[in-house]
Amino acid sequence: MNTLREAVEEYVAIRRGLGTEFRLPAAALRRFVEFLEHEESDFVTIELALRWAQQPVQCRPSTWADRLDVVRRFAVWRSATDSRTQIPPRRLLPHRRQRNTPYIYTDEEIVQLMAEASRLSSPTGLRALTYSTLFGLLATTGLRPGEGIALELADVDLLGGVLAVRKTKFGKSRFVPIHESTRRALADYSEQRDHLCPRRLTKAFFISERGTALYHEGVAYTFARVSCAIGLRAAIEGRRKGHGPRLMDFRHRFATRKLIEWYRAGLDVEREMPKLATYLGHVHVRHTYWYIEAVPELLQLATERLSQQEQGVTS
Repeated sequence: MNTLREAVEEYVAIRRGLGTEFRLPAAALRRFVEFLEHEESDFVTIELALRWAQQPVQCRPSTWADRLDVVRRFAVWRSATDSRTQIPPRRLLPHRRQRNTPYIYTDEEIVQLMAEASRLSSPTGLRALTYSTLFGLLATTGLRPGEGIALELADVDLLGGVLAVRKTKFGKSRFVPIHESTRRALADYSEQRDHLCPRRLTKAFFISERGTALYHEGVAYTFARVSCAIGLRAAIEGRRKGHGPRLMDFRHRFATRKLIEWYRAGLDVEREMPKLATYLGHVHVRHTYWYIEAVPELLQLATERLSQQEQGVTS
């Protein structure tokens, strides 16, 4: 029977072989094994799994539940080869993750974020160029952060102004048309990127100073630092990202501004909603309707529109 460390690596390899990146769960499981070794246990127990999951006392209960779920899934697999393995029951930490209330950036904040990103230091200046362009793209297209990071050279049509989004959250590919100003910004980035880093090591469109692909964790950390610099987040220490507006809020801003625009223009939002859902890559239009409930201004506009419709019916 292999050791826990060996078992984790085998499990990670299997999960990645099924087509998932599995970066964060893999890192969590390796830390869990280190914890078990410190506790002198060579198999998973419910008590130790629960204690490890709740170790970061400053984290939210939803984070504890997520950590325990990662261990539970591994324990289910491990129990087939090690009968001593105890599987943490479902809902042992029953906290349900709730969707964060969107933070809707103002135009001024978007300008400040991009300006601060353009001042990031690096030997060639590519880091600043990459992050300012990436943040601008997310703000103007509503792409998920992971979709923007995963774009490859072949996915970006700089002549037609269309992005091919292939690596999506739900495996649905789609084509995203972009504004002419966005197309020009991407073309400028492409030209400067190839000049500053002619020897790339990846097919990714957005690259690091070393010519490698970006990782979501690194992008999120850099965004947090940029946000702190302009006062959008409280100052943080070390490698922590802290709390505050997130990369995903670029997407929320795009969606809510489009809906507000439609309501104010007097359009039939219910008829237009499927178009926005398709553009955003939602698997169901109900995921797009969530914005109306989550943003007070949208809920008020929807209420006013419903009231007008009811008055029209009764008059």
